[in-house]
Amino acid sequence: MRLLVRERLFAIGDDYWIEDADGHKVFLVDGKAMRLRDTFELKDAGGRVLVDIRQKLISLRDTMIVERDGAELAKVKRKRLSLLRNHYRVTLVDGTELDVSGKILDREFAIDYDGELLAQISRRWLTVRDTYGIDIVREDADVPLLVAVAVCVIVLADKEKGDGGD
Repeated sequence: MRLLVRERLFAIGDDYWIEDADGHKVFLVDGKAMRLRDTFELKDAGGRVLVDIRQKLISLRDTMIVERDGAELAKVKRKRLSLLRNHYRVTLVDGTELDVSGKILDREFAIDYDGELLAQISRRWLTVRDTYGIDIVREDADVPLLVAVAVCVIVLADKEKGDGGD
């Protein structure tokens, strides 16, 4: 499944659609402005909330939390002791870990589990300016979770860059 995201739309408080390759609206990222922390809701085309995404308020390293139906599903944070700045770890509530690595700020990165590619985020296969794609590789993947992970990693990387990172 290929999804398209318009780059300029990743701002807190902004709502934006993620479309499929045919231009149909699939997910709405509903940014919540006027909050102490970054907060988003990922909704389906009918407006049903699939996952909530929020920044953890108190932590040593910036952390984003993904929740489904009020229960924590995953934590996303930059991998500790990584020589690569662009390496993030996703820890699911069951202890499973996903790795996210690549050039996050360039929107060229992958999400994998135990060496198996789950999703590829890239601008390479698109000709539309300021747009990148999320290519979900596994048919049985939790698509809302992988989209939420991509949102979290980009928010964290952009925030780190703005704080004097890269």
